[in-house]
Amino acid sequence: MTASSTVKHGSPILQERVELLEIATRLRAEVASRIVGQENVLDEILMALLAGGHALLVGVPGLAKTLMIRSVSEAMHLGFRRIQFTPDLVPSDITGTEVMEEDATSHSRLFRFVQGPVFANILLADEINRAPPRTQAALLEAMQEHSVTVAGETMPLPAPFFVLATQNPIEQEGTYPLPEAQLDRFLFEIRVSYPDEDAEIAILRNTTGREHAPLEPVIDAEQTIALQRMVRDVPVADVVLQYVARLVRATRPDEKDATRIVKQFARWGAGPRAGQALVLGAKAHALLAGRHAVSPADVRRVAHPVLRHRVLLNFAAEAEGISAEQIVDDLLEHVPAPKSDIRV
Repeated sequence: MTASSTVKHGSPILQERVELLEIATRLRAEVASRIVGQENVLDEILMALLAGGHALLVGVPGLAKTLMIRSVSEAMHLGFRRIQFTPDLVPSDITGTEVMEEDATSHSRLFRFVQGPVFANILLADEINRAPPRTQAALLEAMQEHSVTVAGETMPLPAPFFVLATQNPIEQEGTYPLPEAQLDRFLFEIRVSYPDEDAEIAILRNTTGREHAPLEPVIDAEQTIALQRMVRDVPVADVVLQYVARLVRATRPDEKDATRIVKQFARWGAGPRAGQALVLGAKAHALLAGRHAVSPADVRRVAHPVLRHRVLLNFAAEAEGISAEQIVDDLLEHVPAPKSDIRV
């Protein structure tokens, strides 16, 4: 049976894939009906979710970072919790705590675990860098293992599980920079920039009139997990995997293939988790574009959100105003990509 006849007669597997992709498209459209002028940001959030990863949104106040995450959760039929990170937050405020209760009949006392807000499908960690390091670290196990260990007992978190965090890049007083180990757990660092003039006018028009109706949930937990499986099933050619490996290895200043700017300005490069994030992000991008294989263009599209928080700069870079963005630009220019006729 040819591919065309399979499509014509309707393979159940193919039909399911088409329906799931249509759901993903509706999800984006539903959120875009409320959020104006942040198309790239919305695409990267959606790619991170479908790749099964977490995302850190970095931008100055007032750019709708929190609203965007709330809108995504509203359009998904999933459990949502929000934590406002503050300096007095302690780990148990996130993971939960044990409380002592007395049985009314036997008068015996026992401990009962009260789940914290981390027990949700989507966790909004608002201004994550305002909490002290030990509280930030309470999320490490949850982000990596999708579980929480309290009093020696390990409890799984609901599936799917996403951490979508926000951070203000300009206000550093009273904040605690995220450690590199935790930054590496975020699949993407998404930069939220100012809207252009037309988008800003639309924002003023949409937010100063009557309140909009709530968003309609278009996807549930089972469909989200199915889409994540679809992402992982997208094939990647060996030449593309080799390109990913070369990109990641070129971020390490001690590697012989590192570029001149990396050797001069990078203190530490990206680890293997960056390569995994590049592949998964590229798979999600290809799938959302309706393609059934990953191209080098897909890898290049996700290179900035994957690598910008994994390349650590040295003092010379700070002194000369060199940013991680410039280093990623340099990598994409100097690391040769396999030939492909696909453009993003």
